[in-house]
Amino acid sequence: MKEFLTPKDQLSIQGFTVLSTIYSEEEINKLLHLIEQVDSSKQTFRKSADLFAIRQFLKEIPPIQELIFNQKLQHVIREFFGENYFVVKSIYFDKPETSNWFVAYHQDLTISVDKKIEIQDFGPWTVKQNQFAVQPPLNILENIFTVRIHLDHTDEHNGALKVVDGSHLKKIYRPETIDWKTEKETICQVPRGGLMIMKPLLLHGSNRTTNNKKRRVIHIEFSNLELPEELQWAERL
Repeated sequence: MKEFLTPKDQLSIQGFTVLSTIYSEEEINKLLHLIEQVDSSKQTFRKSADLFAIRQFLKEIPPIQELIFNQKLQHVIREFFGENYFVVKSIYFDKPETSNWFVAYHQDLTISVDKKIEIQDFGPWTVKQNQFAVQPPLNILENIFTVRIHLDHTDEHNGALKVVDGSHLKKIYRPETIDWKTEKETICQVPRGGLMIMKPLLLHGSNRTTNNKKRRVIHIEFSNLELPEELQWAERL
């Protein structure tokens, strides 16, 4: 039964797992302090009434890398992913207390790259804040792991992710084709200082907040695959 799956098996079978106590209160406060000190006038920052976001987060705040990659997270990466995994994307999201930001069900189907070129099996392309993104071949998407570090307790009342269990195993899965007679939705409650690990092909979304509490999340994607020679990961670390 699924209740008895190990976290690693849960990630493989259901497409996600939640781990608690990866960061202490002191570590979280240090992370938030560094974020609050940063110059937010750059193009990689997005500010609105509903959302504050920092793209290329680890590159924008280099001193934060040592805090994020503490011994516990390094152990998780080795245990759940394997060897030779590196960062390929990082974003910080802050949904303020009054935010009514709603995210419909979707898969994460693009990667960040250094330029736009015509290359077989890569496309379509998009550009956001001078950052090129492209949908790569399926094997690259299947290889990626996403780590979401929660700086606030997150549940169904303040926009926790909702996911369709096991949908990452169904390749490209259009949200409009979800059959709720057979699919199961899970609300992923994550404690402050904990992680949600997920596969980007997992169908996921989030509801609006109803309790006026923050939801600050650091989103980091990992891969161990090299792109074709002409193309590079834009945020490789």
